[in-house]
Amino acid sequence: MRILDAGCGTGVSTDYLAHLNPGAEILAVDISGGALEVARERLRRSGGLAQVRFEQRSLLDLAGEGPFEHINSVGVLHHLENPLNGLKALAPLLAPGGLLHLFLYADGGRWEIHRIQRSLALLGVKSDGDGLRLGRQLFQNLPAENRLKQRHEQRWLIDTSADANFADMYLHPQETSYNLQGLWRFVEGAELTFLGFSNPDQWDPKRLLEGELLERAKALPQEQQWLLMEALDPDISHFEFFLSNKQLPRQTWNNNELLWQATLERNPCLWGWPGATLLDQELRPLNLSPLQLTFMECLAASSAMPTRLSNLNLGWEASQISEIARQLWGSGVLLLGLEN
Repeated sequence: MRILDAGCGTGVSTDYLAHLNPGAEILAVDISGGALEVARERLRRSGGLAQVRFEQRSLLDLAGEGPFEHINSVGVLHHLENPLNGLKALAPLLAPGGLLHLFLYADGGRWEIHRIQRSLALLGVKSDGDGLRLGRQLFQNLPAENRLKQRHEQRWLIDTSADANFADMYLHPQETSYNLQGLWRFVEGAELTFLGFSNPDQWDPKRLLEGELLERAKALPQEQQWLLMEALDPDISHFEFFLSNKQLPRQTWNNNELLWQATLERNPCLWGWPGATLLDQELRPLNLSPLQLTFMECLAASSAMPTRLSNLNLGWEASQISEIARQLWGSGVLLLGLEN
């Protein structure tokens, strides 16, 4: 498997990509030599350096490096002068059926940031040391009842405590943000397919609605559900999502024949295993039932990974095995896949 981390910065994403994909060949690029030095040291300390090739390059200059089964570009394209050119540069590098993961700014949850950015630009404040001083002074000058000051202190104060983060949020000279309709047009402009969000819980109507309103929301087509959530949640400040160069089938595993053909393995992004009391990949509490725990212990004892349901020595009826497997898949404990 080959992975591209396009705009890797100080290597936070490169680090987890390496450890979640042992054996993968990873190319990590960034235009900042200083950031790459930090990234190399991060991977050296974590033990993942051997599988990563770091290069000081622009993501616009990677022709011929593909194909990659997975491309990751977090918080990068929206800082380019022309983000679509960046996406068009990445698209040809993606292997057929590969996944491209992006993180882009969202308009709705950044209204206060945009106002401060415009204010500082009108005041002639630049993205330098003096700009940092003046930017922080602006928040000191604003009265306590000012909504921009309140919003900053309630939501962004900790995030911008470091000068680099403050500058990135309020003083960055180049930034583009999107609403959902604009995001989908952006994706279509590179002839890619929008597959969905990598934080799906954020976009689930049950997070905000219940009863009849939730039933009405769930009856909507998927894109309309997303548009509804965008309208209802003014705090969505970014989009994190998957793209591909073709439409990939979305499995629900309701078909028993397909389920028993699937490969299965434990989600590596769990805290507390082995045991029944876990934290899931979003660090939320997750408690396994006795049957679920027995299933996962049997899976852990399997000699070959990934394996199939037919290889598990559980002694249960097939219908019960199928039901527990679906429960564990639905809670994110079990990963299911189909081999090509």
